[in-house]
Amino acid sequence: MDIQRAGAKPSVKGPAEWFTGTVRIDPLFSAPAPARAAGAAVTFEPGARTAWHTHPLGQTLIVTAGLGRVQREGGPVEEIRPGDVVWFAPGERHWHGASPSTAMTHIAIQEALDGKAVDWLDHVTDAQYDTNR
Repeated sequence: MDIQRAGAKPSVKGPAEWFTGTVRIDPLFSAPAPARAAGAAVTFEPGARTAWHTHPLGQTLIVTAGLGRVQREGGPVEEIRPGDVVWFAPGERHWHGASPSTAMTHIAIQEALDGKAVDWLDHVTDAQYDTNR
């Protein structure tokens, strides 16, 4: 058994290479091998969002606070709220973030394949963020 104490891992700012706007990442866990799951609480200030990205083994988001947006490539922008659970399939190109006026926090859980859990792609433009609503 291993207990990860709240606050034991410092918060980090979401890097500009992967995010638009102000984003805080609070690491929650990284399971030791042979497990390969990791999780973090991610808080997006209003208008903040990820870049387009994929996960080799998929990703689960559990919304815990606020109002957010998600989109998979080719689909509409969808609103997400506390209690919503979002699954992105392996290799599915997508993004997620806050609404324009309200912050959003989610827990993100993904697994690594050969040590890699995410492939970061191009930034979501303002037009993409506001489209299909």
